[in-house]
Amino acid sequence: MDIKKVHIVIPIVMAGIIGYFGTEIMDIKKVHILIPIVMAGIIGYLGTKIMDIKEVHILIPIVMAGIIGYLGQTDLNEAFSVLPSIPHISRPSSQPVRQVDLDETSLVISRQTDLNEAFSVLPRMSYPQPFVDKPQRTDVLLMSPWLAPIMWEGTFNRDILNAQYRQKKFVVGVATFAVKKYVRFIEGFLGSANKFFLSGHRVNFYLFTDHPEKVPSMKLAPEKSLFIIPVQNYSRWQDISMNRMDIISNRIRTHWHYEVDYLYSMDIDVQMFEHIGVEIIDTLVGTISSWQYTKPRDSNSYERRPESRAAIPSGEGDFYYAASFYGGSVSEVYKLTTACFKGVTEDRANGIEAKWHEESHLNKYLLYHKPTRLLSPEYYWDEELPRPQIIRVKRLSSVRKDLEEVRS
Repeated sequence: MDIKKVHIVIPIVMAGIIGYFGTEIMDIKKVHILIPIVMAGIIGYLGTKIMDIKEVHILIPIVMAGIIGYLGQTDLNEAFSVLPSIPHISRPSSQPVRQVDLDETSLVISRQTDLNEAFSVLPRMSYPQPFVDKPQRTDVLLMSPWLAPIMWEGTFNRDILNAQYRQKKFVVGVATFAVKKYVRFIEGFLGSANKFFLSGHRVNFYLFTDHPEKVPSMKLAPEKSLFIIPVQNYSRWQDISMNRMDIISNRIRTHWHYEVDYLYSMDIDVQMFEHIGVEIIDTLVGTISSWQYTKPRDSNSYERRPESRAAIPSGEGDFYYAASFYGGSVSEVYKLTTACFKGVTEDRANGIEAKWHEESHLNKYLLYHKPTRLLSPEYYWDEELPRPQIIRVKRLSSVRKDLEEVRS
């Protein structure tokens, strides 16, 4: 701007000072945003008169200084609150879409906040000090190649995790299906989940069934709720299985993105034997299959036929994931279930059915959309398998049953 006189800076600085202190002195929050800016311009203009500054364009940095002085002190969201609100868009974001207050997700330290209070959010607790050169377990893989943690017994402290997650006040949804003869597993599932699943945290169980009248009356913990949702029956169990993705996707779009922060899909024919806690909470979570956790990728049960939308090319594959337990943030589960059911629909149109139905499509999705957290086979162990030493805890297990009989 070819400003050659040093004293020209004075009105600019004065404008900035007025722009800043105008917000403090007058407590200007919304409509009166222009007042400190106009005052800055007046001071800037008078400065040109007093100091005999002729060039008109010198006023530009003066006014800008007033604007910057104001906005540097003001919350931008509040400053631009005059804009109309944007209606809800169903396309999922990368974060849970349930609206929460700011103080539920972050610690904001204001001028009036007592620092002792701000930094006393965690309760005092005694636990062994961690050391980087003394890993708690060396017999299992603790981190995936893309740096996602793999949850095993002995690798985390649940007390610390609970203390941290209670500050966030999240709500977790669990979707499960009890159709046809599978209604016999409802009581065992809910009874064990009430005791062992996310104890002390808010959980909504969403039970889809074609026999609502057969759901047993059960008293759940105060922080847990049961919602019974009628669903139609299908002649084949495979159709029931594959249509779960569509039902979950539609329910997220219409209801759950208002109700929960995280969502997990679980089979009904399982029971829990040990605590499953907040260590499962993450953006996108898959459970490593207990049947195939040690097999080479070419021996896994991936769908390999290229004509299927679930096909994984030979030589590719990370872990084999069980469709019996997966989840994550409600927006990521929406993306997953929508994509998987689209693959199921395209396969149907082409007259093909993936090898392991929706589980094959789940594995295809998680190959190209890496989970941010993996659950070890502890979190879904099949009762038919002998338990090796690395499985120190059996947290969740399938119920022994005659598959042909319950699926008929």
